[in-house]
Amino acid sequence: MTFNGWAQIALFGVLVILLTKPLGGYMTRVFQGERTLLSPALRPLERGIYRLCGVRESQEQDWIAYAVAMLAFSVAGFLALYLIQRAQAVLPFNPAGQGAIPPDLAFNTSVSFITNTNWQSYVPEATMSYLTQMAGLTVHNFVSAATGIALAIALVRGFVRRSGRTIGNFWVDLTRGVLYVLLPISIVVALFFVWQGVPQNLNAYTEATTLEGAKQVIAQGPVASQEVIKMLGTNGGGFFNANSAHPYENPTALTNFVQMLLIFSIGAALTNVFGRMAGNQRQGWAIFSVMGVLFLLGVLACYGAEAGGNPAFASLNIDQLAGNMEGKEVRFGIAASTLFTTVTTDASCGAVNAMLDSLMPIAGMVPMINIMLGEIIFGGVGSGLYGMLLFVIIAMFVAGLMVGRTPEYLGKKLEAKEVKMAMLAILILPVSILGFTALAAVLPVGTGATANAGPHGFSEMLYAYTSATGNNGSAFAGLSANVPFWNSTLGIAMFVGRFLMIVPMLAIAGSLAGKKIVPASSGTFPTDRPLFVGLVIGVILITGGLIFFPAIALGPLVEHFALAAGQLF
Repeated sequence: MTFNGWAQIALFGVLVILLTKPLGGYMTRVFQGERTLLSPALRPLERGIYRLCGVRESQEQDWIAYAVAMLAFSVAGFLALYLIQRAQAVLPFNPAGQGAIPPDLAFNTSVSFITNTNWQSYVPEATMSYLTQMAGLTVHNFVSAATGIALAIALVRGFVRRSGRTIGNFWVDLTRGVLYVLLPISIVVALFFVWQGVPQNLNAYTEATTLEGAKQVIAQGPVASQEVIKMLGTNGGGFFNANSAHPYENPTALTNFVQMLLIFSIGAALTNVFGRMAGNQRQGWAIFSVMGVLFLLGVLACYGAEAGGNPAFASLNIDQLAGNMEGKEVRFGIAASTLFTTVTTDASCGAVNAMLDSLMPIAGMVPMINIMLGEIIFGGVGSGLYGMLLFVIIAMFVAGLMVGRTPEYLGKKLEAKEVKMAMLAILILPVSILGFTALAAVLPVGTGATANAGPHGFSEMLYAYTSATGNNGSAFAGLSANVPFWNSTLGIAMFVGRFLMIVPMLAIAGSLAGKKIVPASSGTFPTDRPLFVGLVIGVILITGGLIFFPAIALGPLVEHFALAAGQLF
């Protein structure tokens, strides 16, 4: 570890804190329908979209109608993206002549992008045409992210409304998320990326002659526009196979830093939105504090493990002070690479600037645990906040058991229905992750895709289903997943992780919206104090530990102790 490394981490943390309140205030005004700085330019366009689509802006929906609208939109998006991929060979903007995508891969990719996962079992620059990248993948990066934001806002309304039946209008929330939040930021930052050297064109691939006289094809295309929304929307799908380690996606240390800020910005700001809508910003900062503590624990573990170097090199008299640079870009180094790894798996963003397969076992365990906990540490846009609030419900239930009174949060009593729905939503993740991993571990078609034997190979399988179910999209990079078995099972895991969690969450929102707010009393548990922060952190870590420790022990922990004993895999 170095002073420079910690300075980068500290600066990143400070800037995230500074961005949270102003962006949170702006987003609050957007989703409450108030006037903003962009309203004169965007309000007429917003009204035009509603008229064109037949949406009544003032007509709100109950939780069932909201869920049906969200699911219908997702199904339509899946079909459109699937058809684009299958027909891309005959569609325009295909200068490299990419052929039609096979059915199993088209299914996997379509599910991946509508669920905000962006898992990629293919080499993008050798598989997808410009049209597929723009009209298919980039568009879904916007709308899947906006869907997540809309769902979080719907749950917040459930907590703060008094005796209501509705939680908003999905179509209005979706439109405002894209129009007022995602598009303006993306346009500005895309221009910044172009200035830094990220391509944005529709040119044919360039053929170059190397110094040895060999031919090299250099892929390019509309990269900057996809790069910015994949980070801002915590999507993560790379335009190139090397993802954010590729110099065209992430050319400088400055772009690397800005990309990390983009990943956390909306997730952090939503905690402030929550506090503002609840009428007490301290409530939002309490949630932010829970996320911040867990984030720092992950950075410390990951950075420490990588800075310590590989013990297998000790007998070779190699200087260990340099740490483990395997699989990392020299222009980023260990600190920026481990920070990026932690950030991208705290959020549901599958972007990587270093190969996770090359991390030390403990360092590789950190991103795995981040996703297993539900990516609630700032998390994906929207999904981080509503995932955290599910854990808050469980924490308040535990607190109620300890003092012998009905749990409540923000003046709403949390009864059996809310607690059951929260537990159901939380347990969806381990059922999918552990179930599919167990299946792959006993089938030759599953184990045959791993690049390594032993615990590291198990970690590759475990991480794949963890990433898919958690809608992250990153991979250990040692798994050859572009075969029907993996494409199909990973696609199902993505669907389960997204939608089977969302429906119980919306049911909670609908139930809470109909309840009256109970005035605070001397027996009310304060939820804006350090004790609350500690309780929620404890519930999250204990829940995750009890569920996932056996699987973690079979993978990265076994590999860690074996590596210390000189055994490699």
